[in-house]
Amino acid sequence: MSISHLPIIDIGPLRRGIGDSEVVADAIAQACTDTGFFYVTGHNISETLQSRLTDLSSDFFDQDDASKNRVCMAKGGPAWRGFFPVGGELTSGVPDIKEGIYFGAELGASHPLVLAGTPLHGPNQFPDYPAELRDVVLEYISEMISLSHCIMRGVALSLKLPPNYFEEGAMRDPLVLFRIFNYPVPKESEVNEWGVGEHTDYGFLTVLKQGDNGGLEVKSRGGWISAPPIPNSFVCNIGDMLDRLTGGLYKSTPHRVKNSSGRKRMSFPFFFDPNFFSKVEILPLSKSKAELDDSLERWDKANPHAFEGTYGDYVISKVGKVFPGLKSKVISGK
Repeated sequence: MSISHLPIIDIGPLRRGIGDSEVVADAIAQACTDTGFFYVTGHNISETLQSRLTDLSSDFFDQDDASKNRVCMAKGGPAWRGFFPVGGELTSGVPDIKEGIYFGAELGASHPLVLAGTPLHGPNQFPDYPAELRDVVLEYISEMISLSHCIMRGVALSLKLPPNYFEEGAMRDPLVLFRIFNYPVPKESEVNEWGVGEHTDYGFLTVLKQGDNGGLEVKSRGGWISAPPIPNSFVCNIGDMLDRLTGGLYKSTPHRVKNSSGRKRMSFPFFFDPNFFSKVEILPLSKSKAELDDSLERWDKANPHAFEGTYGDYVISKVGKVFPGLKSKVISGK
């Protein structure tokens, strides 16, 4: 256990395909039914790659806004990629005290989904400086896709499903979003404000690489607890659609961030979500739809169990609230 009381799970047996995967699955089941958050170790992601990603990302954010805005999100079109400045992203209608750059699966102009103007699909915007960031980001995304499939095999086993249930179903061609965030040292007037306010994630799985400065808090049954960085680990949490699929058995847990370190804070969340066109249907469990309405307990008073449509429909509805100025570009494809 960590000092935050979030479980630490060694996924080495899942990663290597040997050992007792059922023990790992049981640990995942307990974590997902308790807090919806857990650390993973034994992931086999190169520490050298992680360090290069951190250093190059820091170099990018150390530039002035004019330089960073050469790859601003307004130029990303429907792909929803690029840089946004501090205050450019909203959580519950409140500007976040962070800046960031969005990436995703790299799709060329001739890809059928790009030709069709499919939202959240397309080419990335990579900055000219630092030039090495492009290759490192693409390598990291590739590694995280492999790791996320591995974790989802553990999630499938934890639900007594075949290990490839997700990989052969809703995650056959997953929606992949990777974000790099920089939380600056708050101004005196911002000291008591949240870098990111209370929220839940949208899809199935988030795999987070934290910087060294902490600041992440998770809403447990007993109140808010910290999720401090643990060397060479990742923090995982489940999102609204896995909550929906499991009929509320696995909860998408609210979390928030405040940078109180006195230094800039770096964060690297990787979102591993269902295929854009997939419909996330509830597994055959015993709860009724009435029992699944937990909207009054949720941060946004929304009920993902009442949602009808594709995952693309769901995530686009969220985009409009996070970046209202970009909603028309993402949806129209222009």
